[in-house]
Amino acid sequence: MKPTYKTTIFACFVGYIVQAIVNNFAPLLFITFQNTYFIPLSQITLLVTVNFAVQLTVDLLSTLFVDKIGYRTSIVIAQGFSAAGLVLLTFLPEVMPPFFGILTAVIIYAIGGGIIEVLISPIMESCPTDNKEKAMSLLHSFYCWGHVGVVLISTAFFALCGIENWRVLAYVWALVPVINGFIFLKTPIAPLIADGEKGMTLRELFCSKAFWLLAVMMVCSGASEQAVSQWASAFAEIGLGISKTAGDLAGPLTFAVLMGVSRAIYGKYGDKLNLDKFMKASAVLCVFAYLLASLSPIPVLSLIGCAVCGFSVGIMWPGTFSRAAATLRTGGTAMFALLALAGDLGCSGGPTLVGFVSDAVGGNMKAGILAATLFPLIMALCLFIGKKKSK
Repeated sequence: MKPTYKTTIFACFVGYIVQAIVNNFAPLLFITFQNTYFIPLSQITLLVTVNFAVQLTVDLLSTLFVDKIGYRTSIVIAQGFSAAGLVLLTFLPEVMPPFFGILTAVIIYAIGGGIIEVLISPIMESCPTDNKEKAMSLLHSFYCWGHVGVVLISTAFFALCGIENWRVLAYVWALVPVINGFIFLKTPIAPLIADGEKGMTLRELFCSKAFWLLAVMMVCSGASEQAVSQWASAFAEIGLGISKTAGDLAGPLTFAVLMGVSRAIYGKYGDKLNLDKFMKASAVLCVFAYLLASLSPIPVLSLIGCAVCGFSVGIMWPGTFSRAAATLRTGGTAMFALLALAGDLGCSGGPTLVGFVSDAVGGNMKAGILAATLFPLIMALCLFIGKKKSK
């Protein structure tokens, strides 16, 4: 059967599942790494920082090579790096100093994750669909469902087979990008900018006030999401004192499910909902969720705060991308790459702030989560400023 644009859309959905795997599988093993290889919390924090810092660097460099070698070649390469990093994670800590072995594997799969982040949205944007905003939100919901799958399947595997056999599961996860790479080799990929039109240059983007506002929103979107997502398992296990299995289910799983629900709601009813109002309400809700998670003396309320945070951040990233595509219509690859860079800067900065603040106050993760409330506050301010300027 000949591949169609439906196949392309399917491959994009799986692409974000791959992104979820490379971002969220290792964090489930943070405590295992700490106990097995005697890696301190500050170095565990560095793994998160490096993952998103590498993705950020790739976002920037992609503006130089993606249009030259083409979307198809670039996205297939991304799947290859993602698979290779997951495989290397299984044995490099045994043949190198453990921390540097894990770090090397993280760098490899982060390269793949960075290219995926740059390309999946514009590939999806180029597909013929009726409502681009709805399609974009639905696409990004698959990151959440991938996150849910990673947590559920990994937790079940650890419970049934033992956490010490995590390497077997890493090989299984590596098969997903391998298979998706073969799909991207065959499926049709349309140009993002129509014939006769020219994409905005870097200079034109940098001179646009709208672009800089969108970039700040992307930073806050990434930070608001990952500051809780990356630390949810450890926060539940260490900060709230519950078991590893319960921590994974109550922390990252509920976060991911509600983030996916938020994106799926807009993906289905986006033509009936006002994107600006939906994003503003989400930013305010996110501030409340952060405060509940960090300030509540009752563990179950802190977990509810983490879960609500997942719902509240759901629309931020795809919503900002949709606003950018509508506002800067000829932004092209450069715009998507730079916005992905800004988002990954937030993805790196949010968890890093949580980790360093927590470490500075003796391992109190609630203090780190409280400090990260800064990001949804800035997001809400940007949305207000953007609305005022549009008027």
